[in-house]
Amino acid sequence: MQDIRWNAFWVGLTLTITCLITWASTSATIALMIFAAGVVIYLFSHLYWLHRLNLWLQKPALNHMPNGAGIWEDVFASLYQEHRRHSRNQTQLSTALGRFRHAASALPDGVVVLNAENEIEWCNPPAETKLGLDLKKDQDQPITYLVRHGNFVSYVQEEDYSEPIKLKSWRNAEITLEIQLIPFGTKQKLLICRDVTQLEKIDAMRRDFIANVSHELRTPLTVVGGFVETLLDMDGAIPDSTRGYFNMMQDQTNRMRRLIEDLLTLSHIESNVQPPEDTEIQMSALLNMLLNDANALSQGKHQITVDADSNLDLIGALEELQSALGNLVSNAIRYTPQGKIQISWKVRDDHAIFSVKDDGIGIEQQHIDRLTERFYRVDRGRSRETGGTGLGLSIVKHILTRHQARLEITSELGKGSTFSVVFPKARILQKQVVLF
Repeated sequence: MQDIRWNAFWVGLTLTITCLITWASTSATIALMIFAAGVVIYLFSHLYWLHRLNLWLQKPALNHMPNGAGIWEDVFASLYQEHRRHSRNQTQLSTALGRFRHAASALPDGVVVLNAENEIEWCNPPAETKLGLDLKKDQDQPITYLVRHGNFVSYVQEEDYSEPIKLKSWRNAEITLEIQLIPFGTKQKLLICRDVTQLEKIDAMRRDFIANVSHELRTPLTVVGGFVETLLDMDGAIPDSTRGYFNMMQDQTNRMRRLIEDLLTLSHIESNVQPPEDTEIQMSALLNMLLNDANALSQGKHQITVDADSNLDLIGALEELQSALGNLVSNAIRYTPQGKIQISWKVRDDHAIFSVKDDGIGIEQQHIDRLTERFYRVDRGRSRETGGTGLGLSIVKHILTRHQARLEITSELGKGSTFSVVFPKARILQKQVVLF
């Protein structure tokens, strides 16, 4: 810009001096004619080089770049350098993209790049094999048009990609695929697809083993527990000096029974691939049941309140959800020696929220993420005292997963905890309020 200004200044200055000299030596008319001719020639030269620039921009190539004259020589030189820099950057980007695609093609997992409209921009060969895609034919096609599995379509539309989903392959029913969407860039997504068939088989073997062992242990434990209970009820059958040992035997037998029952329940839920039997759940009736059970377990030690939206119901399996929600309420009572228990059932941001808040002992932050793991206990001694098996929250998590819900936990040590179940909009049933 500075060069252009100086060039215009010197051209104008030169033309003005020439005209003044002509005026002094000849006449004003000739001086004005020379000035007009100089301006016309100056403007014509700019129009000419603008025309050359426009022609070059239609097909920009370095070997056809005009040389220019005067200030236009500097303009075309700057354009030449900028075009070379742009070409180098484009080459580097193309090389990097080529390396990325080459590396992604070597991955055993399927990789699909989706744009903001969930249309396929690129995929690697494993993705073509696992998902039945063909990049040459399916590029720029919506992924939901090509992968027409109901759960996958719902997963894409709900836009909650925190957890992957598992699907039976529609190309081979014996293959199980795990799919997860990862947002990146400006509303783009990366779809990762992996074959987890072997892992599923190993997991199924583990579940079957646990279920079989639990079934085998149930009968002898029932027999032993029955004999111990019978001996304790018989007068004089057990000396007073050893009665304490028999009471310990009965307590441990009952604990083993609860553990086996929870193991069988968890194994049944994990192995049940069928969706829950959805029915309309009257939440007011379910909340009353939970409140009655909570009062019976509390035995007057807690102040239990319910704050519920009476027009809000739920769609799901009643027995499963009663077990899951009841577990959260009973945990709040067990881990709150005395205090307040607040049960809430509300709508928040198009989601239905069931929450249980207590002012009990609380949980340290490092334990919260592991609470739903099998047999994980924050305080093993207290868990045994309260009759816990370490499987309750694991059962809750699996039941909620079957209902597309999630568990949110907030807690502060010494001040209490809040366990919230977030149900998706699809499972909310809101009654219509009739006004008279």
